[in-house]
Amino acid sequence: MKKQRYKVLGVMSGTSLDGVDLALCYFNMHKKITYEMPLAKTIAYSTHWKSRLQSAVDFSPEELTQLDLGYTEYLGGIIKTFIEENNIKDLDAVCSHGHTVLHRPDQGITLQIGNLEQISKIIKQTVVCDFRVQDLLFGGQGAPLVPLGDLLLFSKYDYCLNLGGFANVSKVSRGVSIAYDICPVNVVMNHYAQKLAHPYDSGGELAKSGNVLPDVLKLLDALPYYKLHPPKSLGVEWVHRDIMPILKASQAKEVDILRTCVANFASQIAQQFSPDSSVLVTGGGAYNSFLLDQIKAHIDVSLVVPSKTLIEFKEALIFGLLGVLKLRDEVNCLSSVTGANHNHSSGVVFLN
Repeated sequence: MKKQRYKVLGVMSGTSLDGVDLALCYFNMHKKITYEMPLAKTIAYSTHWKSRLQSAVDFSPEELTQLDLGYTEYLGGIIKTFIEENNIKDLDAVCSHGHTVLHRPDQGITLQIGNLEQISKIIKQTVVCDFRVQDLLFGGQGAPLVPLGDLLLFSKYDYCLNLGGFANVSKVSRGVSIAYDICPVNVVMNHYAQKLAHPYDSGGELAKSGNVLPDVLKLLDALPYYKLHPPKSLGVEWVHRDIMPILKASQAKEVDILRTCVANFASQIAQQFSPDSSVLVTGGGAYNSFLLDQIKAHIDVSLVVPSKTLIEFKEALIFGLLGVLKLRDEVNCLSSVTGANHNHSSGVVFLN
């Protein structure tokens, strides 16, 4: 008989490289799933690891193999320390996304490091991980994976918008869950904020001080990805190939590039919504009030910014739920979202 209550640790590392998000989660698996998230923390990446992860897109296969081994050990150490410091007992599983270093769905390639079996031995826990690879085998893009959690936990909103390294949205259309990446956000904006000696553009103040570059904005608006229909998803490789050359060629001031990016991102995001709808906004970009204001300048919607914990740890929470669904052998990956040929229960389980 399946359990009704699960205690898991959700673990997530996003493309904005803020750090490793860890969330202790309790799930009650009744007809309407409910959750509690009493403890959550982000462990910031060291300068060494942040640099390695930023560079990984250019690594050789041999370098990626070594990176995966090293990162698995590093991530396992972070998780083990968190469990010990908080005296966490009786976990059903640690449910870990790992960190994405390659995502080229058009080539059938995706790679999340930190998902080796070694991690279960380091932390001495059952681990559910490597959620994406199976979806590619079934013809999907391997992403996005969070929308099923949005559907099960946050269905009272018309849309769920995550503003992380990339902006992605999920919604239910004609009874079918649909989700996709919209555009970059912090993966680009943090890069230019750091050139101005800021870790990120707090509240969008840097962008707000700049001016829109019309010629650059026109090139950004014309990017072919924006015209594709879902399922679709983005990786850092696309940013390096399609976005950064445009921005670098402008030779403009960083604040003007940031302002132009906000203009592009806000426009692309706003186009995904219907007027008078409710949008749950999470991810680090939820703190960028200037970006939110620019979205609302395009369309009349209610942008709901929740508690700090949910803003920062919603994805870790949802990977905890996806892991529970895997343990129960229930669907945790939707074909309508990823483009796979059927719904399935994705991920690998390493037993302690």
